[in-house]
Amino acid sequence: MIQTIDGNRIGNAGANFALDGRGLDALRLQAKQDPAQAARGAARQFEAVFLQTLLKSMRDATPQDGLMDSEQTRMYTSMLDQQFAQSLSAKGIGLADVMLRQLARNRAPEVGAQTPPPTRAVAPARVSAAASAQVDAVYAAPAGTIPSMPAPLLKPADAKTARPSPGQEFLSRMKQHAIEASGATGIPARFLLGHAALESGWGKHEIRAADGSHSFNLFGIKAGRNWKGPTVDTMTVEYVNGTPRKMLQKFRAYASYAEAFQDYAGLMRGNQRYAAVLKQSDSAAFAQGLQRAGYATDPQYADKLIRVLNSARMRQAIFA
Repeated sequence: MIQTIDGNRIGNAGANFALDGRGLDALRLQAKQDPAQAARGAARQFEAVFLQTLLKSMRDATPQDGLMDSEQTRMYTSMLDQQFAQSLSAKGIGLADVMLRQLARNRAPEVGAQTPPPTRAVAPARVSAAASAQVDAVYAAPAGTIPSMPAPLLKPADAKTARPSPGQEFLSRMKQHAIEASGATGIPARFLLGHAALESGWGKHEIRAADGSHSFNLFGIKAGRNWKGPTVDTMTVEYVNGTPRKMLQKFRAYASYAEAFQDYAGLMRGNQRYAAVLKQSDSAAFAQGLQRAGYATDPQYADKLIRVLNSARMRQAIFA
């Protein structure tokens, strides 16, 4: 006998690992013997898949340019996230319970069976910001441990909307500037938002002067000899023959974020080496075009930008 994700023994056809496809055969067998328990197992499996997808999106949005990063470490990290998803779903975030209540309401009564009393309608639920916050705790937990997660972490649709994350606030504040710059360049606004998010760390690592004042430089544009405006000197990482080195560099400074987007648009339009970038409507082609044009020295720059453009935060910004 093998134990499933919800602790029920369903026979050798099951699987210990929640995301193992072999568990599907075990659920089919259990559905014939105990449909109610099989439905609960399937709901738990779905919850585990949801949590793994959430963890994967968070990993994809996190820069992975450390000296120890490699294909092997990413593979083991993916396996660790799968185990996190299994452990988190064992306690549950409330999604499986919502699915089971919905299935119970939709299930037609058998002929001759006593009709159950009507139940109070439950408002459609959505994952609250608390769910994301609790999953964030996974990354801060010591290796080999699983942080506690209160349940349920789902809020009804009419609950008070949680405060958006700093990343979402950044995208919301910059969205109009990106739309205006998009009209001037033809580059999709979401590409501009993603590029600004990558260069500024979602607004948390904007280039600042020595006294801490804003430079409003969200795109990491350096001040060349032709730049006549104000500048800011700061340490940055440049890659020389593929090796990262810290260097003191001079960057452009602006009076506002709107001015920063306008200057970025002017740089894209006015420099011939970025001509091919203006024609792209595909995120990967846009990112790779920037790297080929020499926008940054980081050999992994295009991959990092693609991860940001395809992240859950960016998808939320697009449909907001």
